[in-house]
Amino acid sequence: MHSAGFAAPPLQDAVEFEAKITPVVIIYSIMVASGGLVFGYDVGISGGVISMQIFLEDFFPVGEERNQEPEMNNNYCRYEDQGIQIFTSSLFLTALISTFFASNTTRHCGRKTTMLIAGLFFIVGTMLSASALSLPMLIVGRIFLGSGVGFANQAVPLFISEIAPSRIRGALNILFQFDMTLGILFGDLTIFTTSKMEGEWGWRITLGLAGVPALLFTLGAILVDDTPNSLIERGHLEEAKSVLRKIRGTDNIEAEYMAILRASKISQKVEYPFEELLTGQNGAPLVIAIMIQVFQQFTGMNAILLYTPLLFKTLGYGSAASLYSAVVTGVVNVVSTLVPIYFVDQVGRRRLLLVGGVQMFVCQTIIAIILGLKVRDNSNTLSQGMAITTVLLLCLFVSSFAWSWGPMGWLVPSEIFPLETRSAGLSVTVCVNMMFTFLISQSFPSMLCEMKFGIFLSFSGWVLVMSLFVYYLLPETKGVPIEEMNERVWKQHWFWSKFMEGEMEEYSDECTRAEI
Repeated sequence: MHSAGFAAPPLQDAVEFEAKITPVVIIYSIMVASGGLVFGYDVGISGGVISMQIFLEDFFPVGEERNQEPEMNNNYCRYEDQGIQIFTSSLFLTALISTFFASNTTRHCGRKTTMLIAGLFFIVGTMLSASALSLPMLIVGRIFLGSGVGFANQAVPLFISEIAPSRIRGALNILFQFDMTLGILFGDLTIFTTSKMEGEWGWRITLGLAGVPALLFTLGAILVDDTPNSLIERGHLEEAKSVLRKIRGTDNIEAEYMAILRASKISQKVEYPFEELLTGQNGAPLVIAIMIQVFQQFTGMNAILLYTPLLFKTLGYGSAASLYSAVVTGVVNVVSTLVPIYFVDQVGRRRLLLVGGVQMFVCQTIIAIILGLKVRDNSNTLSQGMAITTVLLLCLFVSSFAWSWGPMGWLVPSEIFPLETRSAGLSVTVCVNMMFTFLISQSFPSMLCEMKFGIFLSFSGWVLVMSLFVYYLLPETKGVPIEEMNERVWKQHWFWSKFMEGEMEEYSDECTRAEI
């Protein structure tokens, strides 16, 4: 038996596919990863837009009037308003639902088509949001944007994982997360600028600028080729060979082509991939994918990003200082996401997750202690020194998430499922992610009001639990070809192999029968 938490070394006789790092793969990955810009931008502007007084007056007058009442001047409860929370979280609820439609589109129409649909949703959602004349129109715009998020988040990581050579798959996949953080920063900078504008132009321009990354992503989706895996799965064999030669930079693609073809033959036998997820070889990847998404949201990162300006107001900062602090955390988020692009394929996924978990735990715990000792319900008692310390701790927390649980949350699930359930598995991944993002974003203001500083202790407790989960149950996947995960990862893990040995033998037999 292998030591707890570690996968055995790869099989010595495993096939290594020839693959150069070609400009085509890099360019394709950069173009489709721009879908993360749209998602990140919408996350980045959400907290800032709902802190604009004119926006609140136009769409949430009850909440704004209540905040002006002296008896409601509670530091932890200023923005506990259901309308505001619905505006923020409706995007994630729609993404949760739309990802199941995206799974069917991804499998039967291809990754490229799914990304094109996402781009159209982004463009329509942006137009409706920026021109909204009423709350229903604003919410419909958010629904279209959420649909785009569901489709893009399902297809983009899958696309990149399938075209990337295994030795740089992690770095290329993190481009999606990097663009998310870049989008968040652009959103923060936009809010910082437009918040000074007179009238409703501030929030309209803010919402409308989401159209820029939406157009970039749509153009990228038009220009790229679909993945060889998707083309083979849909019967376009010669086109798949051509694309495989193009992205690998070599004519020696027969071994990889046959591996994908064998996986496709098995995939074609699966009529109901969502049911197949609950059986055999898919059990371990499904559990890992779900738990990573749950834990990622329970770090509290998305809640902090969505409500950063409001959170800093809670800590006693003025409006301008709150927006400035949000920009600072946005910069930290972007810069820190560059770290795993270099290290993920060298040190591996597990080590980044574990070290990041320790850093997040320490930061959250200290923030809770500061708030518990210094911030009272109806008084701003943070001294300048404590305020700066809190911002630094939040920056350290954001940094640790950005180079660990942020990118790994999308990378690991995108590379661990077999071809026949890959699109379904990614749909469940996106669904769980959006469901818990929705729950956290919907409840964070109320949780902050009820739990006060205790909410940060709660998040730090979850960080401890998820770090233990990674240590004992998450196998390392760096450098393993995506179609060989079953044999080289799950069958050799100290825990998961116990539940999959029989299934793995059956899988090997099917692979043999699928030879042409």
